[in-house]
Amino acid sequence: MENFIVSARKYRPQTFDMVVGQKSITNTLKNAIRNNQLAQAFLFCGPRGVGKTTCARILAKTINCDNLSPAMEACNKCQSCVSFDENASFNIYELDGASNNSVDEIRNLVDKVRIPPQVGKYKVYIIDEVHMLSASAFNAFLKTLEEPPAYVKFILATTEKHKIIPTILSRCQIFDFKRITVEDIVGHLNYVAENEGITAEEDALHIIAQKADGAMRDALSIFDQLVSFAGHNLTYETVLENLNVLDYEYFFNITGHILSGDISSTLLTINEILDKGFEGQHFLIGFGEHIRNLLVCKDPVTVKLLETAPTIRNRYLEQSTLCPVDFLLKVLEINNKCDLNYKISNNKRLHLELALMQMCIILKNTEKKTPDPIPASPPKTSEPVKPKESKAFPGTLSIKDMTSSQQKETEKKPSRAEEKTGEYVTITSFTLEELETAWDQFSESLRSSMPPLSTTLKKHRPVLKEDFLIEFCVDNKVLAEDLNQKQNDLLKFLISKLNNPKIHLQIIVPDHPIGLKPYTDREKFGRMAEKNPGLLGLREQLDLEIDS
Repeated sequence: MENFIVSARKYRPQTFDMVVGQKSITNTLKNAIRNNQLAQAFLFCGPRGVGKTTCARILAKTINCDNLSPAMEACNKCQSCVSFDENASFNIYELDGASNNSVDEIRNLVDKVRIPPQVGKYKVYIIDEVHMLSASAFNAFLKTLEEPPAYVKFILATTEKHKIIPTILSRCQIFDFKRITVEDIVGHLNYVAENEGITAEEDALHIIAQKADGAMRDALSIFDQLVSFAGHNLTYETVLENLNVLDYEYFFNITGHILSGDISSTLLTINEILDKGFEGQHFLIGFGEHIRNLLVCKDPVTVKLLETAPTIRNRYLEQSTLCPVDFLLKVLEINNKCDLNYKISNNKRLHLELALMQMCIILKNTEKKTPDPIPASPPKTSEPVKPKESKAFPGTLSIKDMTSSQQKETEKKPSRAEEKTGEYVTITSFTLEELETAWDQFSESLRSSMPPLSTTLKKHRPVLKEDFLIEFCVDNKVLAEDLNQKQNDLLKFLISKLNNPKIHLQIIVPDHPIGLKPYTDREKFGRMAEKNPGLLGLREQLDLEIDS
């Protein structure tokens, strides 16, 4: 019985031209050999399984070849090439940084460097995972790495370039290997399948390539595993079953249900997915990728970023035409929030279902937001806006929604929409969530100048009433006075941010404290002033300031 050789070893490239997905690096190395401009040390860095060690071996073999081809490839016939292919070369040494990471190992290597090669031109030392060397070993290696004998070449390889000290990096010629694209991996898998007499569907190979995440070695390992299960006929369904991958069909169906606002069908589909044993977070990751693919299909320029099989690509292009960009962005935002909080949720299924239901009503909420044209010049009035009585706080202190000077500015200065139309301005509706976002932005701007007010704005949330009235409750009259100073700025900020000049404010101070314990000096003074209003007059007479 013959020993089985995994595809990653059996089909390892033997020449530069056979290396997949690293054309720029292989061309640079071949030109360096052609022009006799080889550096004394190379550093190959990049993700796993992209060809770093393979290129190091090919380079070592090529520079020792006695009969290079015009394309700067090894002949595979001379004594040096044959001994290399048989793993019997005395000029090429492979070490790994994990098991040779001590100072003594590096000293031993430095002693061997002094002996010139008996056959061939160069002694080549390939040190894999070089970032595993200790700091002392790196320091012991510095001088030899910078000024080795002319017949010595060092090729270092690592997946974690950031762990190598700068003094080593400065002595090496650095080559950054990139992840191998899905198309390149699929092409190589097709080549392997043909040589092995295996029939493989292109959609199946695309799933393998995506699962490999840019690593050719991982792709070939997955390929061997699936062939062991399915034999010589590799189908799309077989790959989905064995790799625990959700079928694209589920994502297309759920997106269709969300577009139509069909909550029932959406929940039934996610129930089917969960019944098949898939984790909710597994679905969220895949669905996020699906929405991302729909987004890149919205612009012909970005369609090339779609890494799927041609048949699936056409479906993405069709469904993307039905999805507004704003809708996709909102779905992606909800999906991302759900993904972030999924692990800490006590009821994970409900957490996922709530997110999907929120997605289903996105378009319905958008349809309700219709422009509301109003006359450009509102009628002048000197009467203040009468606040609505709060049931929770029967006695209230109301502050005018706008000062008289601000009213004059609003009446004199037309908005941008007025300048365009001459008669009407467009009022943009907004949600409580959008209001709270703008509110937090304004409170953040006060953090350095007015910390107590900033804390108050963050602690108490605004309440959105009818006719764009915003109610806001503060703990005491002192904080109400502070807010009154910044009321105009707050109002202008909200009008500009939410694009709605009809916004007006109502600040409420309860007759009785809310029950929160005062901590800052300002809060303590406010609580005292509630019991003894004369303190406010005393503060004004003495022109006192309260520390934050």
